[in-house]
Amino acid sequence: MTKIAAIEPLLARVGKRNQLLVKLTTDDGIVGWGESGLSSREKAVAATIEEFARFLVGQDSRRIGRIWQECYRSQYFEGGRVITAAISAIDIALYDALGKRLGVPVHQLLGGKQRDRVTSFASCMGTSSEEILEKARILVRAGFDCIRTYPSSADAGEVYDPRECLPRTAQELIAIRKEHGPGLFMGVDLHHRLTIAEAASFCAMLPQGTLNFLEEPIRCETPEAYKILRGLTPIPFAVGEEFASKWQAGPYLDQGLTQFMRLDICNIGGFTEAMKVAGWSERHYVDLMPHNPLGPICTAATIHLSAAVPNLSWVENRQSIVESDLGFHDPNLFPVQVQLDGPYYTVPDAPGLGVEVDEAAVRAQVATHMECPHLRRPDGSVTNW
Repeated sequence: MTKIAAIEPLLARVGKRNQLLVKLTTDDGIVGWGESGLSSREKAVAATIEEFARFLVGQDSRRIGRIWQECYRSQYFEGGRVITAAISAIDIALYDALGKRLGVPVHQLLGGKQRDRVTSFASCMGTSSEEILEKARILVRAGFDCIRTYPSSADAGEVYDPRECLPRTAQELIAIRKEHGPGLFMGVDLHHRLTIAEAASFCAMLPQGTLNFLEEPIRCETPEAYKILRGLTPIPFAVGEEFASKWQAGPYLDQGLTQFMRLDICNIGGFTEAMKVAGWSERHYVDLMPHNPLGPICTAATIHLSAAVPNLSWVENRQSIVESDLGFHDPNLFPVQVQLDGPYYTVPDAPGLGVEVDEAAVRAQVATHMECPHLRRPDGSVTNW
């Protein structure tokens, strides 16, 4: 009585963003929950999940590794973000179901927890330098020892001009460092919007010791580009949230192109693939810094993964006091979820992920189309969001 009876994608509006959940039911009534991370393209992932369900229903829900391989390999054009986002959600749901079946938390299935709590970093986003500096003060007072900023023009409209934005961003970071001293670990998320030259010029504006990590300065498709940038600045890189497989992560680890692995468990392939990348990272003395921008299922999966690996720095936190308006972890929809105490997530010991979903309430949340900003440079050309 362990066969998969049904796999259903559920798309709902949760706070300021849609969430794509997966409900996996076994033939003896156990329900496992997963989440996909391909924001704004959830319907494409949902369609893939429905295709996978055609051959997964009836299979043994305990054969998680084999199911991963069949989903990945059983088409001529394997891989890609849509496919691995679908696999991620199913894989997480399978682990949740297995944990519930055995009466153990998911981290026990991964080798057991290596820490009792997981430290997180929080983000400072604002429309002005003053707002960003004030949010940094609030977070430091709240006990965060690691924060990440965005440029103050990150959401300032449809036009992105790095020549105008980067000098102001540098001054914001210098001001935060001056105010809080060397004990605060600090990074900036550049959202892969820059060229090599722009990123290198930005780094040159910063006095040594200003930044502890530079997140996603350029896109990840070309590792050789990161190798060039690596030679132009000593600032550690935090790269990996775009990765959709261990194969994408490999060159960045083997060639020393990231110093923090920003894998996203809801995109890279769930627990099955994330644990492989975590082990590969450990071999290269690289700590995980997981991307965690979604809802309680993603957060719980991320915390179980983070508890079970030796090489962890901080987990991304989108629930802090300065981002409470996002609403991604609505307790009315998820009445039981991983608990947050200041900057620390408590590692859950309940069976499975330790998250309860009010399914009726989730189904009542009508998803609305969400399109990421279509940014342009001042000359009208298209640039990255």
